[in-house]
Amino acid sequence: MLIATWNVNSIRTRLSQIIDWINQVTPDILCLQETKVMDDSFPIEPFEKLGYSVEVYGQKSYNGVAIISKIKPENVKKGFYGCTDSNQDIDIFLDQKRLISADINGIKIINVYVPNGSSLESSKFKYKVRWLNCLASFLDEQEKKGELICLLGDFNIAPSNLDIHNPEKYEGGIMASEIERNALNNVLKKKFIDTFRIFEQNTGHWSWWDYRNNAFELNKGWRIDHIFISNELSSKLKSCVIDSSPRGNLRPSDHAPVMIDLKLNDINVDFFEDEDNLFEI
Repeated sequence: MLIATWNVNSIRTRLSQIIDWINQVTPDILCLQETKVMDDSFPIEPFEKLGYSVEVYGQKSYNGVAIISKIKPENVKKGFYGCTDSNQDIDIFLDQKRLISADINGIKIINVYVPNGSSLESSKFKYKVRWLNCLASFLDEQEKKGELICLLGDFNIAPSNLDIHNPEKYEGGIMASEIERNALNNVLKKKFIDTFRIFEQNTGHWSWWDYRNNAFELNKGWRIDHIFISNELSSKLKSCVIDSSPRGNLRPSDHAPVMIDLKLNDINVDFFEDEDNLFEI
């Protein structure tokens, strides 16, 4: 099962590029971030014509996440539902649409768009850390239920200096600070694996390049888009790749898709049927 994540930086601007990429790669699940549209304005029909089910959680002009799947999602939830940690006030996160989850083929897919944080001195940074702490509590709740989890999306954090083209320049700054890395580690709690690092231990592999200063042409990027899976799924993981080719498109997203291949032969077969199509999954 091919599972991908991609911050598309506007679904309407990048729609044709996304459809082209789907036709080339045919992922089973594609999680999008920064869709930047209200739910009723999301262009669902082009995906349904390709045989995909679409679940969205969006807002006008900012943020927004979506799960596009060949396999009909179940138990679709939007936001930090069921978070019972009394230390986490989830009401402050309701306005920003940054998390959507669903059960697909025996795995809980959790698609996130972590706040950028702007700068370490800003109120947005405090919001980012609180959001990550709430995500940690949310994942704890899912794990109590024995869920197998695929946590993916744009995390706006480089986990280590290997994930930055010039770590000395950005050391201690936004997306590279010890505070953010510790918050991410608290989310993962050694219960998840970084799928990309299973296959590639070296630096020089990026998922995001700034639009400014010819960053893509000079290959000055960051690896901030991640796919983490429960440790129990590690034996099912066959590959993880960053597909940088869409970043070379005309008017591209500043992010590239990241994709894993999980072999889930022991998951039950089911069917998703709509008016025009019948899919075996």
